[in-house]
Amino acid sequence: MSDARMSDARMSDAAVSDEAPMPDAAGAVVAAPAAGPRWSPPRATYRLQLTPDFGFADVAALAEYLAALGVSHVYLSPVLQAVPSSRHGYDVTDHSRIRQEFGGAPAFLAMAERLAELGLGIVADLVPNHMTVAPPESANAGFWSVLSEGKASPYASWFDVEYRDGRIDLPVLGDASPPRVDGGVLHYGDHVFPLPADHYRLVPYTQGPGYRRFFDVSSLIALRVEDEEVFEATHAVVLSLVEEGLVHGLRVDHPDGLTDPRGYLARLRERAGGMWTVAEKILIGDERLPDDWPCDGTTGYDALNRILRLFVDPAGEGPLTDLFVRLTRTSADYLTVVRDAKRQVLTQFLTAEVHRLAAAVARSAGPRATAALREAVVELLVAMPVYRAYVVPGEPVPGRSRDIVTVAAQEAAKHADPEAVHTVAHHVLYGTAEAVVRFQQTCGPVMAKGVEDTALYRFFPLTCLNEVGGEPGDFRSDVEEFHAFCRGMPPASMTALSTHDTKRSEDVRARLAVLSEMPHEWAEAVSGWAERVWFDPALDYLAWQNLMAAWPIDVNRFTDYLLKAAREAKTSISWMSPDARYERGIRDFAARAIGECGPSVAAFTARIDGYARANSLGQKLIQLLMPGVPDVYQGNELTDFSLVDPDNRRPVDFAARIAALAAGPGRQTWDSAKLLVTARALAARRWLAPAAPYTPLRADGEAAPHAVAFARGDSVVAVATRLPVGLERRGGWGGTTVTLPPGHWNDLLTGRPYTGKVPLAHLLGRCPVALLERDVRGMGA
Repeated sequence: MSDARMSDARMSDAAVSDEAPMPDAAGAVVAAPAAGPRWSPPRATYRLQLTPDFGFADVAALAEYLAALGVSHVYLSPVLQAVPSSRHGYDVTDHSRIRQEFGGAPAFLAMAERLAELGLGIVADLVPNHMTVAPPESANAGFWSVLSEGKASPYASWFDVEYRDGRIDLPVLGDASPPRVDGGVLHYGDHVFPLPADHYRLVPYTQGPGYRRFFDVSSLIALRVEDEEVFEATHAVVLSLVEEGLVHGLRVDHPDGLTDPRGYLARLRERAGGMWTVAEKILIGDERLPDDWPCDGTTGYDALNRILRLFVDPAGEGPLTDLFVRLTRTSADYLTVVRDAKRQVLTQFLTAEVHRLAAAVARSAGPRATAALREAVVELLVAMPVYRAYVVPGEPVPGRSRDIVTVAAQEAAKHADPEAVHTVAHHVLYGTAEAVVRFQQTCGPVMAKGVEDTALYRFFPLTCLNEVGGEPGDFRSDVEEFHAFCRGMPPASMTALSTHDTKRSEDVRARLAVLSEMPHEWAEAVSGWAERVWFDPALDYLAWQNLMAAWPIDVNRFTDYLLKAAREAKTSISWMSPDARYERGIRDFAARAIGECGPSVAAFTARIDGYARANSLGQKLIQLLMPGVPDVYQGNELTDFSLVDPDNRRPVDFAARIAALAAGPGRQTWDSAKLLVTARALAARRWLAPAAPYTPLRADGEAAPHAVAFARGDSVVAVATRLPVGLERRGGWGGTTVTLPPGHWNDLLTGRPYTGKVPLAHLLGRCPVALLERDVRGMGA
């Protein structure tokens, strides 16, 4: 039995039923609503990033604060044993143990008990698609066994490997000294392999591996979790935590990598007893989560992008795109940039995946296979607009899936042999199970590496739009579309503004959104900076946007961000092709940009921060009160100006946050206002049923486009300012009003009472957002 089986553990039902009393925003204890079903959705979650420096005991120490803030569940990064130094936990080495660096099973139990005392449950992050094969390879005992024994290993069914001449290719060879035998094992650099080497072969690190990996990360090997034995072995610990009442919700990492996401989720739901589960599914445009996936929704990127667009002015698209093209000399057509990026990653970084897919299609096509098949495979993958086509071998092909692949094939046929493209498209829909599944599993990596990790670092007229699942070539902003999205949302889907995977934090995006309303003033400022300090046109404009939006930022953080951005863009360097001279140039640019232009950048940031604050509070209020289960990413109850990971995984100053919450509302800084909105909105959610109706409220008057408002059930109303620069230019709200639902309402942020038709100049005069709660006693203040 694993050390996670804590048979003597008993957790209070409060952690899953919300029966325990909860402190309010000021620390006073208030009664909680009646208990719901055992596996009812969380009311709200708080994401914490566990690291070797921040383990289970540190989480337990935050329990009182998190309860007072108003969340119902703590949402943890992966808790199973990973590479000891890992600061993210997705590189699992051993599914049978709770991670020792966090304190192991005893510390997990102590944490769970402390959280339960204050009515807090736990959401666990599952990593079913892959585990690490990073050195020392022996840390992954199953993989070590496969390397030692090949197909005879009891773990042979665990990994999605390809034997070439009876051996698995391992891409590790580089500039290190030649491999050497010592102590009965084979050493190469930091790598250690078993002897004899009958079942594996060391190949150059630039070569594709003999196994399916996580995107293009060769240190992460894909698991065959569709195998029942593999599922049970890799989920035993987490399911034991569920059985013991120590885990109360599940987050599934990267379901698109699985052979059968629907089948996996069905098995997980059955084994976990119907527990609330969300999937990290990236949806593009109007794409929705497949209706037949047995889970409660996504992890919130779809909501994030919908919220963000409310605060972006479409009128800024033309001027900002022109500025981007002028400064970067890049195409103004986003789709062209995307296709070029996807084609590059396919031909340079995903060659092994293309080889395996082309071979599978050729076997499926038989005599119809041609020499042009490989190129057709590449072009069909380039043309695919989504992460997966949702075809299940042996089942009828859904109409939407057929349409997606058909349209992609029409585009692909412009660049490759049309007959070969037709053959590939037919067999990835109707061919062998191998061809169908390989195509599904390759689409995701192409989208992730080609779009998320390449195109989004090449096309950036307004970088707040460059988020996971976002469309930076489209500035459309429509309140009615947002309302329609909310009405159609699964009621228990997660919503998010910042995550461990976002390209920049919510407050960085709040600043950047302001630029859409003042593109000419921004162009003047950034052009002045670019005349004084320059380095690479493909990188500089991205740098200036993020320097301003993350200000103040030190040279080391800024340099680290630019190094990652340049490697992801792959226009001058990449992770596989470093260039020491270019990287020194980046460091010099970062130092000069801050040293020579810092005062001007600071002045510009100060100039826009009043508007950015309105955007920040608006998006926070909306996210916390719209349908779904809102997640607060660690530290983002105050302002946070983090960039892409690992910057957004830096330690959080929780002492400052605890002190700020205890102090209560004071001088209205951005920080204090954001904390007040967060705590009061989370408090208001306590009385909302998960499926409380969503009712749009429409403003009337000349400034109506600058407001977004809705009611949840009959107890809460949210009103937010949007496009604040334009509102100011208009001269304010004027006579614009919003009509509240019948009854008396109190603004939980200002204490003011309201009823009926309310002038927005009054409602939003002291704060750019309003959080109204029905006063059941009458018109009390």
